Amino acid sequence: MISNTVLQKRINAAYKLLEHCRACPRMCGTNRLKNDKAGFCRSGLNPIISSVNAHHGEEPPLSGTKGSGTIFFSNCNLSCVYCQNYPISQMGNGVEKTHEELASRMLWLQEQECHNLNLVTPTHFMPQILKSIGKARQHGFDLPIVYNTNGYESLEALRLLEGIVDIYLPDMRYSDEGLSMLYSAAPHYPEVNRRAVKEMQRQVGNLVIDKNGLGKRGLIVRHLILPERISGTEVIMKFLADEISKDVYISLMSQYFPAYKANNYKELSRRITAAEYEEAYLIMEKFGLENGWIQEHERDTG
Repeated sequence: MISNTVLQKRINAAYKLLEHCRACPRMCGTNRLKNDKAGFCRSGLNPIISSVNAHHGEEPPLSGTKGSGTIFFSNCNLSCVYCQNYPISQMGNGVEKTHEELASRMLWLQEQECHNLNLVTPTHFMPQILKSIGKARQHGFDLPIVYNTNGYESLEALRLLEGIVDIYLPDMRYSDEGLSMLYSAAPHYPEVNRRAVKEMQRQVGNLVIDKNGLGKRGLIVRHLILPERISGTEVIMKFLADEISKDVYISLMSQYFPAYKANNYKELSRRITAAEYEEAYLIMEKFGLENGWIQEHERDTG
């Protein structure tokens, strides 16, 4: 963990991102320091929190036996038509909190003996999160920090997190920009996403798991399988094998179901089949990617 002096410098630099907002690749330019909420994420100065709890459904090295200490942030810098958490991400369900209140929630999760602090959809509130971590550290906060992101990140913002984030948990959603625009309103997603994952890997390397089975540091990539090969699994797995590491940990996710506006798109209006998940799994194997987790029940039963 970096020193408090360095952390304060990072906080100052992060808040400069909010003046003409460039906290994410959209670079909306709104003045969030003046609580302008006109940007894509509809977020102003204060963080908005939907829930805080010990979560037992994350990847095993994160959940462990006592749970991953999740803080779900409201709003999002993507607009996925199939979002399963749309009341939080798209409708903004949540409560504005001060930095002191957010810091107190971090400390509460530590008191519950959670294995880590898991920041869910943190991108658009990264500066506020850093400030709250600084306040929490003044009261003894020292949990490993998990950055649980959709993977649509700017390098400028990510570089401020070096030495602060212990485990990066990004999605890799698409390998085709046309699809990322159609389903998530995310220009240049494949290019932006790959640059971000490379930076995350540079900072923390491959996942390190301790003798108790808990993740201490490193990268875990989540890949949600969507119907009709929309996820672009072949291209993404080749990228991971060739440009990240064949030892990277991958969470191959099968839990897609039509949510939010998905039924407006014929290709998204069903769950994935067992054959579609099996195909994705075999692609992982083809590229020599053996670390991570597959969801056996869904893969076997479809």
